[in-house]
Amino acid sequence: MEYRKILIKYGGNAMISEALKVGIAQKLKMLQEHGIQVVMVHGGGPFINKSLADAGIESEFFDGHRHTSIEAMSCIEKTLKGEVNSSLVNLLNKQGLKAVGLSGKDGKLAIAQKRWHTGLNENGEQVRVDLGQVGDVVSVDPLLIDSLLENKFSPVITCIASDKEGNDYNINGDVFAGKIAAAIKADAYIVLTDVDGLYKEYPNPASIIREIDTATIPKYYGDVISGGMIPKIESCVAAVQSGVKKAVILNGTRPEQITDYIIHKISIGTTIKL
Repeated sequence: MEYRKILIKYGGNAMISEALKVGIAQKLKMLQEHGIQVVMVHGGGPFINKSLADAGIESEFFDGHRHTSIEAMSCIEKTLKGEVNSSLVNLLNKQGLKAVGLSGKDGKLAIAQKRWHTGLNENGEQVRVDLGQVGDVVSVDPLLIDSLLENKFSPVITCIASDKEGNDYNINGDVFAGKIAAAIKADAYIVLTDVDGLYKEYPNPASIIREIDTATIPKYYGDVISGGMIPKIESCVAAVQSGVKKAVILNGTRPEQITDYIIHKISIGTTIKL
């Protein structure tokens, strides 16, 4: 297939290594030179952890989900927008792209709502847990992103959005990216991780699942798909079920995989289709 518009969810070690950051920026420039529109979505877990620790804000977790106080939210926003987003814009601009830094708040491109976590109490009963300023995406308006793309700009979007009342929320980066990919009708949604795809038997390269459909995925939860890979796969499934042509898990520590997959059509990573 021919790719016209792709969304890349940027994360993992590729966000930390300066050499990898430059490598990925160079590959994105190559995509643009091939006439492909590129949108980048990012979070910033390691940077958030450091900034909260530096500010002396302790993190409380419920079933692995961070509780985000209003104080913590302010710190997270400064980090994601002022540090991570700004540095990525600078990085892409140096490679010849015209990057524009955004969050879901800009132009109301994403509207959020408060997310409640369902957990179990000491009696094993289901209870709703308040995670503070943690949200889900209710809707996405693609107009701002599409306007930028049409004028050869490259949007770089971080995973913060407000609700209709103006309350700010931090949103899981994978969930956020999948919603944006669906709204802009991306031809491909690329999730960068630290591995070469989904393995049936990690780390045996012969066991990588090259292609999988959304109906088959549930049987792999728990063994093949576990931990941090779960929200990534869930976002891929949601994206293709909402109209994205394909989602793919690639290794962000090997930037050449981006151009190998999109430009040279090499069968790498794990592709998720309907």
